[in-house]
Amino acid sequence: MLWQKEKTSVAFDKSLGQHFGNETAVVHLSQRKSCRVLCVAVTAEMPGGYRREICQYRKGRQMQPTSAYRSRLLAMREQMLIRATLEGPEIYGYILPSTDEHLNQEVATRDQRLLYLSGYTGNRAVAAVTQGGAAIWLEHRFVQQADGELDCDWQIYLAGGNVSLADWLAGQLHMNKRIGADPQLVPHHLWITWERQLADKFLKLIKINSNLVDMIWDAERPEPPKDHVIQVQTLDFAGEKWEDKVNELRRRLAHLGCDAMIVTSLTEIAYLLNIRGTDIPYTPVVKSFAIVSQDEIFFYVDHGKISLGIDLHLRTDCYNENCVKIKKYKQIWSDIRTYVQVWKRVLVPGPCVQEPGASEAIYSAVPAKNVVEHISPIIFMRAQKNSEEQEGMRMAHIRDGAAICETMSNLETRFYTEQWTEEKIKYELELWRLSQIHAKGLSLRTVVAYGEHSALPYYISSNVTNIEVSDQSLLVIESGGQYLEGTTDVSRTFIFGEPTRDMKRAYTAVLAGILHISDLIFPASVKPSGLDSVVRAKVWHEMTDYPQATGHGIGAYGSVEEPPISVAYGQNSSFHFKQGYFFSSESGFYKRDDYGVRIKNVLEVLDTGKTTTSGEHFLAFQSVTLVPYEPKLIDGSMLSSDEKRMLNKYNAKIRKQIGDELKRLGNMKAFYWMMNKTRHIREYLPEDEYRAAMGGTCPSHAHLPLLALTLIILLAFIQAEWRP
Repeated sequence: MLWQKEKTSVAFDKSLGQHFGNETAVVHLSQRKSCRVLCVAVTAEMPGGYRREICQYRKGRQMQPTSAYRSRLLAMREQMLIRATLEGPEIYGYILPSTDEHLNQEVATRDQRLLYLSGYTGNRAVAAVTQGGAAIWLEHRFVQQADGELDCDWQIYLAGGNVSLADWLAGQLHMNKRIGADPQLVPHHLWITWERQLADKFLKLIKINSNLVDMIWDAERPEPPKDHVIQVQTLDFAGEKWEDKVNELRRRLAHLGCDAMIVTSLTEIAYLLNIRGTDIPYTPVVKSFAIVSQDEIFFYVDHGKISLGIDLHLRTDCYNENCVKIKKYKQIWSDIRTYVQVWKRVLVPGPCVQEPGASEAIYSAVPAKNVVEHISPIIFMRAQKNSEEQEGMRMAHIRDGAAICETMSNLETRFYTEQWTEEKIKYELELWRLSQIHAKGLSLRTVVAYGEHSALPYYISSNVTNIEVSDQSLLVIESGGQYLEGTTDVSRTFIFGEPTRDMKRAYTAVLAGILHISDLIFPASVKPSGLDSVVRAKVWHEMTDYPQATGHGIGAYGSVEEPPISVAYGQNSSFHFKQGYFFSSESGFYKRDDYGVRIKNVLEVLDTGKTTTSGEHFLAFQSVTLVPYEPKLIDGSMLSSDEKRMLNKYNAKIRKQIGDELKRLGNMKAFYWMMNKTRHIREYLPEDEYRAAMGGTCPSHAHLPLLALTLIILLAFIQAEWRP
């Protein structure tokens, strides 16, 4: 992809590095109490973002084809000048993240504000709108998709690229202009960062509590679904009563010297109260807030979601410290103002790996003197699964492994009789997965990437990027499911034709790393980042690397990405593995514009029962993902005998557990497909085969048998001569 630089007329003062946009500006500089005026007009180069080929022919034309999204952009600009004055002077820029009030990346239909404004259907994005422009910042994997979905009014920039949000706004506006944002949609720590960066550009970030997109959306905005009733996560799956979890949380809050905690994360609320819901895609949660103090529990939620079963489950009809008081969703704001008069120290969640912490709105609602910003204790309670959750996670992966075997066996049977695309394969996989017992949905957006798309580490398949799949290259599938027992996340690489030698070499290097970490035993004090090299070593040996983190925590019928674990070298994390943790382990190889390889398993952390000489526990990993690897892509000569032993052990486990599940389902076609993919491989190759696999580079030892025979004859002759 080509990133271009466009010349933009700006005015700036070199000593401050201050940029202004597209016109000559008057810059006021104050030094202590003296002021002077400097008028400067210069031309500088400023990166123009992603080059949108489809929009190039429209340059220079005053009018562009109208669309609903362009009309909404104009309506947004009117709101910036008119409605915002209700909360103060007008604003000249507006920042809109793709998140909701709980900072989820995947959001409900009525919270898809960025989609409504721009037409962009992806996530993990931030948009900025001024009277003269509109821009969006997103991850590299979404760029191609956004280019096909956005009007030409929009510029596209990479998140973390060479043009920040503050840079762009400074290029659009004069100094001392006000930039608005909804504080409910922005994490506190990110708000502070934006505030500082904009202040460096002499711009001011202010809170706009009435979301401007909601104002123009108005009557068209979807109503909250009426059928989204809260479900109880029964003790068979949860393994622990919610009352016991609340008591443990209170104990940890007392240890921190806190009177209460505001719980904003939907996955934490779902875990704490043993409830699940369907309010957002891919994660079984209920849109709600909770406040837990030493003697009260408040649950803020839409009352239409409450059934008699939930009333009984949460004991809403009693009045002691283990009874939940249900309140209206928006009542939390008035309650915070009321109860901080009583609570002197209130824990407001801070960021932790994937968890962004509380929003700026929550943080600023609590007086600064009452705030205790700290990582949520629930994160660590939830990460260490109890015995029922552990067993449930293993069962969920057996069901999921069977679903993938059914999909791929069916796909291989029909591959040469039908035309296949990335989207069609994605549909087939999701259909088989959702047909499994206790399947409740998907855990992430399914990624099906073929050929040059598989060479993109962060590719997201969509109707815009969809291509035909043939037998000439590699197919990468990343997917996951939600089951009552647990959450799954798996990646595999397939080929329907014959692979090249380079493909086999790349795949085997990736596979070797996954085998090694799955068989690892290590002291409990080793940090997750210290284990990253175990997975990457063989890939590094090929003089390449992959950009994504090797691993992250995963929930039990919860979020597919869960703190506190993150396996990535260079991260200075103070968290350690514990028995009962589950996390993903991923490795990849990406050959630009050609093909890619990706393998991901979910691993369980076990306590070996052994200790070091200093008394420290040894931990071990075991893979709970049970999906066959692609034998056609394995170069046996690159694997050591130990690595082959690990592979045979893994295949035997698949044959037993997935085989039993497929036979129970009565799908013998998938059973035989699985058996064919998991055949035992020889752990030691005969010498001639090894030499042939290595290209004949090993020295020949064909003369050794003859030499040995000569020595034996010679020794026999000497013995005969010395015999009396």
